[in-house]
Amino acid sequence: MSTAVVVRKGAYAAIGADTLYKLGYTKESAETVRSCSKILKIGDSFFACVGDASGGLVFQSYFSRLRRIPPLDSVQAIFEAARKMHKSLKEDYYLRPVEEKDDPFESSQIECLIANASGIFGLYSLRSVQEYSKFYAFGSGYRVALGAMHAAYAAASSAEEVARAGLEAAAEFDDGTGLPIEVHTLRLRDAARRPAREKRR
Repeated sequence: MSTAVVVRKGAYAAIGADTLYKLGYTKESAETVRSCSKILKIGDSFFACVGDASGGLVFQSYFSRLRRIPPLDSVQAIFEAARKMHKSLKEDYYLRPVEEKDDPFESSQIECLIANASGIFGLYSLRSVQEYSKFYAFGSGYRVALGAMHAAYAAASSAEEVARAGLEAAAEFDDGTGLPIEVHTLRLRDAARRPAREKRR
């Protein structure tokens, strides 16, 4: 499994993930696997996928085939992109779209966190989308990560610091999460419109 986090604090957003892969009970760490990053840069957005290792490869392949990366700047825009992708997942990537028999919709079998200049978002397997105001986490260590980020958020000096606190805690207590961690930061678009503070004299 994996742990992925997103954070927004002040003028910046951060997205991060651990680098441990597992094959059954066998760990495949960053010391063994060169392609251990779980964070993708697609257009102007960062994605962190959790679940099956093929999820990230599928995302990268799907978006690389598009003439134009769709806007991913709102809940509705991400939903529409996921809706279109689901059809391709079944036809081009041989997706098995079944999780629970009483699910109201087919599953895309992929969950990911997204960070871009518009904010931080979560895309769930049934294609529901959430936008988060402070932070969130996905994956096997998400409960530990959420607790650590909640404890760190108020006193932290940056979004990256909060993200690292969540991932490091997950790596300590969750057996599906492992060091080293990877974190990317970016400036939020609405922060660019805020007037600069006057210097004290």
